[in-house]
Amino acid sequence: MELAGAEGDAAPLTPEEMIVSAAILATVLTYTWLLAPVTPRWMAVVAGALVIALGLARAWRAHEWGLAWPPFLPSLSWNAAFTAAAAGTLAIAGWQRHTWHARSLTTADIGVLLLWALGQQFALQITLLREAQATTSRSAGVPVAALLFAALHLPNPFLTVVTFVAALTWCRIYDRYPNLVPVTLSHALLTIVVLTALDDTITGRLRVGIAFLR
Repeated sequence: MELAGAEGDAAPLTPEEMIVSAAILATVLTYTWLLAPVTPRWMAVVAGALVIALGLARAWRAHEWGLAWPPFLPSLSWNAAFTAAAAGTLAIAGWQRHTWHARSLTTADIGVLLLWALGQQFALQITLLREAQATTSRSAGVPVAALLFAALHLPNPFLTVVTFVAALTWCRIYDRYPNLVPVTLSHALLTIVVLTALDDTITGRLRVGIAFLR
């Protein structure tokens, strides 16, 4: 099965539109490196809300919401294949390292995880990917967006590597089949597998920024 889709470079962005990706990166990095250690935990909600607002503004201007129905089934198929392969790799690693452990999740936990995954995919696909493609090319924009997404997870070596690899695949699939639901489900499911298969010594407790160094 081959990924299908129209070829061609993305249309150039105006300077105002190019600022959105920079603003999202600045917001996340400022919070994770500077504000997190010295502000109340509710500031994370403020930072997250600002990122979502920036993404919504970009989506409104670009008229792209990632909810088109025709791409849903092919996207689901490709994401299911990727998720199965990645989950299998993580499970094998967990069994070999004897870190696989039972993990109970409540309905509220799953709901929060899905919303968190949706927010990250919305920012990644609607803003970082599309603006990276517009400033480079359609093909080059995929690794650029993946690198930017991975950079947000520094200095955690595990998260930086796995988010780069995952974002490469998610962006490639979304570029061909632009529907956010399958990539969100893939993101959420793989997060659960990571938390179940591996321990904190590998994942760094999924912390990023200055929190990882503490």
